[in-house]
Amino acid sequence: MTEPTLATVERALDCAADLETEDAVAVLQAARDDVRELAGEPDVDADRRQELETRLEQRLREVTERDAYDSGLGAAMNPTEDDAP
Repeated sequence: MTEPTLATVERALDCAADLETEDAVAVLQAARDDVRELAGEPDVDADRRQELETRLEQRLREVTERDAYDSGLGAAMNPTEDDAP
């Protein structure tokens, strides 16, 4: 297995956009692990690494919340919707 780089993490982030929820979550979690592994590496741009980690966290939340909303929980979470119970 090759060592993770910021470029491979970024590609995984982009790739996850085209995947189904379960697969996207798996790819994003692996990328998050990779970006965390890069913390403290002297040849890694710390600002870019932190930005990617933040983007990964946001994307993970988006994917999991979208799945919850699509399954009908969204109406319960947002009672202002017309279809709220």
